[in-house]
Amino acid sequence: MFALRMLQLIETHASNLSDELMLKLKTSETCRDLVRNVPADELKIRTHEIYRNLSDWLLAKTDSQIEEVYFALGMRRARQGVPFSQFLFAINLTKECLEEYLQREGLLEDPVELLGDMELTHSLGRFFDRALYSAAIGYEKERKEESDHALKGRSSSHANSRNGRVA
Repeated sequence: MFALRMLQLIETHASNLSDELMLKLKTSETCRDLVRNVPADELKIRTHEIYRNLSDWLLAKTDSQIEEVYFALGMRRARQGVPFSQFLFAINLTKECLEEYLQREGLLEDPVELLGDMELTHSLGRFFDRALYSAAIGYEKERKEESDHALKGRSSSHANSRNGRVA
């Protein structure tokens, strides 16, 4: 029951958490290209959506639903030219901001509720791990498709230039 109340508190403060995360992203040298290549409103919507719907992500979404969303996000960030390392750092920073908030609010201190805390922490870790893995697969797929497309273009132009010399 305590973990559910904790999730509701997080969701209630989603805007503040999102603002805090956005500030960290914007001031981080590690996320320079992410902030430059992804529109600020898109980043804000994405960060707010995670925090605002956290109970849904943890309790209602299936692994395949998480995979679908983060696979697509990985592909999108690859198309936007975001270095993979910065993309991973941003997702980890999302989790880190959440953990800092829980500690700041004193929500991880009561030993009687430790079991609920551990279960929530495990669920959070599992969600972010699944999100990272799925995003990485999407990212890699986008890069492979770009590479395959570039190779096709080179082989077509090479064949055309050979055909042009014969004529």
